[in-house]
Amino acid sequence: MKHPSFAYRFVTATLGVAVLAGAALAGIAGPEPGEDRPGGAATARVARDARAFTHPSANLSLERRMEFRLGDAIFRKLWASSPSSTTASDGLGPLYNARSCQSCHLRDGRGHVPLPGETAVSLFLRLSVPARDAGDQARLDRGEVPVLPEPTYGTQLQNAAVHGLDGEGRMVLTYAEETVDLSGGETVSLRRPTYAIADLAYGPMAADVMISPRIAPPMIGLGLLEAIPEADILAGADPDDADGDGISGRPNLLGGERRLGRFGWKAGQPDVAAQSAHALAGDIGLSSPSLPLSHGDCTAAQAPCLAAPAGDDPVAGVEVTAPVFDMLAFYARHLAVPTRSRAAEADVLAGKARFGDAGCAACHRPSFVTAGDAADPELAGQRIFPYTDLLLHDMGPDLADNRPEARAGGGEWRTPPLWGIGLTQEVSGRTEFLHDGRARSLTEAILWHGGEAAAARDRFVAMTPEDRRLLIEFLRSL
Repeated sequence: MKHPSFAYRFVTATLGVAVLAGAALAGIAGPEPGEDRPGGAATARVARDARAFTHPSANLSLERRMEFRLGDAIFRKLWASSPSSTTASDGLGPLYNARSCQSCHLRDGRGHVPLPGETAVSLFLRLSVPARDAGDQARLDRGEVPVLPEPTYGTQLQNAAVHGLDGEGRMVLTYAEETVDLSGGETVSLRRPTYAIADLAYGPMAADVMISPRIAPPMIGLGLLEAIPEADILAGADPDDADGDGISGRPNLLGGERRLGRFGWKAGQPDVAAQSAHALAGDIGLSSPSLPLSHGDCTAAQAPCLAAPAGDDPVAGVEVTAPVFDMLAFYARHLAVPTRSRAAEADVLAGKARFGDAGCAACHRPSFVTAGDAADPELAGQRIFPYTDLLLHDMGPDLADNRPEARAGGGEWRTPPLWGIGLTQEVSGRTEFLHDGRARSLTEAILWHGGEAAAARDRFVAMTPEDRRLLIEFLRSL
């Protein structure tokens, strides 16, 4: 079956491929200063192996490295249900998707799509419903809530539960293969996912429920992304495409304060702490100081869940106390980006030129300089190369989840950072890209791009096989 949105056109003058085909390796300029250290002074000079994402910012002091290691232990901790003899580790659930942060972010990298017969762990389903009346719409418009939870099952399908309870349901994932033709006689097979939910344990789900699959993203460089000045991100926004280039990046502005969203697939969280708190609550069912939800995502329709014991500290009143949470957030901010060992190679530089000429850098902005007054001094004033603009872009109907989140539309996604993407196989053991892991290769990921990225995708399709190889070689070097 041909992919319906990839009608392939070899009009090289229109696509600008003549420029690409004429580029000679000898004419490619060298790497930019510091490009081999994409995280600035915080870059980890380590082997590009399975543990490449597990290292701390290189410029941390010995004392601060100890704090990082304590956070690492919390990140790896397997939580237990309440009551437990190990009171520092109880509070799991009652409903949950994973027992630890590490279970989803494998070796601090991206998650896995479940194989046939496997239980999904690092891929889960977000849930919400449309506004039912003017009051619902007003709450959304004011930013009081980013989404309206499904009345029975909340904002996330939790497929696991503590002893004595049932998980909410089971994600059912199937794929249909579709063939895409590329120039030079090459073909690529894409897999189109379909999602359903089976074995609902707490009654029927709303007929108008909106479902969005989300795979756990890599953890590296989060503190550096948090340290980018807001003004520099907003300067790249062009919501009305005033310059006519077809790219209309928009910020996701959160809450009544209109805070800039930076984290999550739709930029639904403003900082590392908020992202961490929501992951603890939604994925593991743990309460923390800023999100004291001792029963996680349980709803009023799930009485057995609300009646289950919690693991709240008797003094702090939450399961993850402030000191523990702060260590976890510190760890998340300081997982370092590894060095790029091949940044100066001729093939990589040639591929970088193709990346730019195709228009990929219009959204995957190569570099920023972090703020001089960043929360952690090790992250301040660094020139970094994350290859993202942290803005929302319409990616077309093929990638749309049709589930708005705050001010992100149903077809919009935040540009994901590309640093470290070439290490996906080494770190995670598999190559599964995009928000739901449907793409099994970097080539497949590019071919799924539509909407604002359709022109760049078409340029990639129309390149010579050698030019495509060079572009992919550049991505693998990141």
